[in-house]
Amino acid sequence: MNDTTRRILIVDDDARAAALLSDYLQGQGYAPSVVTNGLHVEPEVRRVDPAVVLLDVTLPGLDGLEVCHQLRRFSTVPIIMLSGRVDEIDRTLGLEVGADDYVCKPFSPREIVARIKAQLRRAEGRVGSAATQHGFRIDESSRRIAWEDAWLPLTPQEYRLLRKLLSRPGHVFTREELMDASDEAGRGGSERAVDSHVKNLRRKISAVRAVGCGIVAVYGAGYRFDPECELAA
Repeated sequence: MNDTTRRILIVDDDARAAALLSDYLQGQGYAPSVVTNGLHVEPEVRRVDPAVVLLDVTLPGLDGLEVCHQLRRFSTVPIIMLSGRVDEIDRTLGLEVGADDYVCKPFSPREIVARIKAQLRRAEGRVGSAATQHGFRIDESSRRIAWEDAWLPLTPQEYRLLRKLLSRPGHVFTREELMDASDEAGRGGSERAVDSHVKNLRRKISAVRAVGCGIVAVYGAGYRFDPECELAA
């Protein structure tokens, strides 16, 4: 593990809880730093370039959901949201704005370390070469996908889902298949989470691809990638 992969940013306004988690992470060989105000997160991420962000939902200045949305405008750093909220709608909102994982309080530091390790494994990727698919370039070694020369700011889950769609253009993948593809850790997700990921993918692809995202919804079935489709149905 190099210096970069050890950097963990803890964002929590509970100073005592943040200090306890920071001490535990230090004991596990990580280099944690703490931010207690949502307004200070973006500059800290740009300065520190952490490997993982642990982001509390309830923050002063700017709440965690808005912070997550803000970070996704320029960074693909894995984000693990921390919250005392347990409703499915809160989890879905977290996924919609780009979070990679969602942990409900109370949690054990050991569980957080396990989640961090899972995100680092995904971010590291596997050794491989870039492959081109209908104008999209897939780089397996860094787990990135580009449209022509523009790298898409994808979360790890979005990367895996888009890679699945691109693997068989025209084929209709069920939501369950896409859910399995995006959920590498095997914890189980929801079909609503797949819809949220697709919504984000469409927005990010359409921002750089003049002909549209190419991801088509098939009523009652799932989604397919259609390279000839100019609009997201």
